[in-house]
Amino acid sequence: MKFKLNLRQIRITIFIIAIALLASGVGYWLGENHFSLEFTKPPRITIERTQPADKEDIDFSLFWDVWDRLSASYLDKKVLSPKEMVYGAIQGMVASLGDPYTVFLKPAENKQAKEDLNGAFEGVGIQLGYKDDQLAVVAPLSGMPAEKMGVRAGDLILKIEDKETAGMTLPEAVELIRGPKGTKVRLTFLHEGEKEPYEALITRETIVVPSVEVAFIKLEGKGEVAHLKLTRFGERTNDEWNQVVDQIVSRPSLTGVILDLRNNPGGYLSGSVFITSEFLSSGVVVQQENANGSRESYSVDRTGKITAQPLVVLVNKGSASASEIVAGALQEDKRAKIIGETTFGKGTIQEAQELVGGAGLHVTTARWLLPSGKSIDKIGIIPDNQIKDELTTEEDEQLQGAIKIFTD
Repeated sequence: MKFKLNLRQIRITIFIIAIALLASGVGYWLGENHFSLEFTKPPRITIERTQPADKEDIDFSLFWDVWDRLSASYLDKKVLSPKEMVYGAIQGMVASLGDPYTVFLKPAENKQAKEDLNGAFEGVGIQLGYKDDQLAVVAPLSGMPAEKMGVRAGDLILKIEDKETAGMTLPEAVELIRGPKGTKVRLTFLHEGEKEPYEALITRETIVVPSVEVAFIKLEGKGEVAHLKLTRFGERTNDEWNQVVDQIVSRPSLTGVILDLRNNPGGYLSGSVFITSEFLSSGVVVQQENANGSRESYSVDRTGKITAQPLVVLVNKGSASASEIVAGALQEDKRAKIIGETTFGKGTIQEAQELVGGAGLHVTTARWLLPSGKSIDKIGIIPDNQIKDELTTEEDEQLQGAIKIFTD
């Protein structure tokens, strides 16, 4: 049975952007309806010191005791902003869940998250995430300043300017790294497998990245293959994809397609179904397991134009979430050979909820499973042919391995 995504599901996102923990127990109390926020212009805060009737086992007096002590005793009264204190308490409440992918975003941070999916912002061109609670590079964007300075997928980010990143949330990191075009930011990285960190002074640029690109590779006596590169699943991806696919299917000498999902950090869940449906005639693309244990299946939902051509998929450690759904579905259907390195391994679904005043809440609502019911969370998609791209050479070993399949 086929299921169509409703409007709510369209907004469900799978972000590679993961959010570090902010420890704050008092935030939980604040979140239990002990306050109310009323946003006008400027934001106005109304605080009610009442005990929720259904939370008699929780004592809120400690929270208010700390609030009053700060108000009365803290040295620098200029920084005692009730709005920021409330925001911080909400962030602490959300962080107390221990899920780095569930996060409260202040208005400016929420705006930045939307810009990511829109594909236009000013910065250095890296997708951020976490490795063992340490801020890390999920993927450098192709041709952007960070990649030109030698930044790699999997690099740990130890410092932004002189600020240590331990305990830093993703929105905080994004705010520090982004800035006006032409300005510089100094980052301290640690390459995976190395012991000595390195610094990079990177000049910010306007980052406008098309999510879909294609190049045609001629084969000796065997026509040509389309190298179809998908960098994310964002707002403009479907339209860009359709334009590129029309170019591909119009080529009379097409031998096959290489779908390149390397360094693709993901995006909309609905986008993964849309892309997979280009290559499969029928079948389940992904399953969603909800908090109550129920499951929903999302199947091929349109007629694709590349359902018969030979297909190879390229992945690496920077391929995450929605890109893992596509690769996993095509692998389990035996529609494509998967080549490259084991993927990032993100198997949960976040819903982006809009709050008053421009704030946002990204909350983990479900986990996604492969058509077989297998979870790849913290495991990743294991390629059929494992090939590492050697950084010491200019050759793209993974791409060459994909081309070899069409020439053998």
